[in-house]
Amino acid sequence: MAFAKNYSPDSPTREELDQLSGPLVVEFGTGWCGYCRAAQPLIAEAFERHQAVQHHKIEDGKGRRLGRTFGVKLWPTLVFMRDGEEVSRLVRPGSSEEIARALAQIH
Repeated sequence: MAFAKNYSPDSPTREELDQLSGPLVVEFGTGWCGYCRAAQPLIAEAFERHQAVQHHKIEDGKGRRLGRTFGVKLWPTLVFMRDGEEVSRLVRPGSSEEIARALAQIH
């Protein structure tokens, strides 16, 4: 699983994410968020070099609990995990290089 194009309204539970092995990026945002849309080309470019990393793109917002369990306040927020543990996170990333560096930490 590489770069996911669309935010999913169906999200796994926090427990399910914490039990996944290997590298994983959980991205929180929405399809209508301007910051999220602007970041998509940057995220896609960074994932081109890290296609083995799982990418869960989760629709966040009112009434959605998963983002709250990660302390998400702004979109997009990318949480970089390895074997169920958070390694780093980026909020509103500004470059594909910044994302690629974080991907390299978990890959």
